[in-house]
Amino acid sequence: MMVTSGGMAGHIREQFDTVFRRDPAARSVLEIVLCYPGFHAILLHRMAHRLYSAGWFTLARVISQFSRAATGIEIHPGACIGRRFFIDHGMGVVIGETSEIGDDVLVYQGVTLGGTGKDTGKRHPTIGDGVVIGTGATILGNIRIGDHVKIGAGSVVVHPVPDHSTVVGVPGRVVGDDQEFEPLAHGDLPDPEGRAIDELSKRVAELEATIKALADEKLSSKR
Repeated sequence: MMVTSGGMAGHIREQFDTVFRRDPAARSVLEIVLCYPGFHAILLHRMAHRLYSAGWFTLARVISQFSRAATGIEIHPGACIGRRFFIDHGMGVVIGETSEIGDDVLVYQGVTLGGTGKDTGKRHPTIGDGVVIGTGATILGNIRIGDHVKIGAGSVVVHPVPDHSTVVGVPGRVVGDDQEFEPLAHGDLPDPEGRAIDELSKRVAELEATIKALADEKLSSKR
């Protein structure tokens, strides 16, 4: 889960490649350096995490807080984050101390990987490889989100999710597996609440039509 090889220069090069691959709006290295808070946040986290792992807890937290102030992204230095991690936009992202994040994970703004407030030890989520977490999603507690999972915008996930699943809603529910949604195609995610409302509306219309037909039949019989 955690990056264990390669120096900071290697991490920087890989992060440039990740931004170019993930974000079609990225046009140059200079633009990324100057304008991408997610880029800054992950590199500062790599530094803070190394210090934290070496026992320099206060210094690591200082770097983490500086990153938070500069980028709007809060990553605890104890969090273990894999390779090619990308935060798109990033404002309001919060990643807790015992979070573990796999490789090739994409996170949008406003995402929280948090604890439930009542656990000790491992109390934050474990995120598998190739996961996409949509805008404003919240994942809470010591649960595992499997590999290649898609979590829809605004979802609240409090239970483990199996590999190759799609999760939407509050609370989050698995609505399919082996889905082939593109990482940016939030509009293609299933909407179970919308489907339920549509089904209810259809059923109400059918009942109204039945009642009207019965009423008309009764009026005709009286004549």
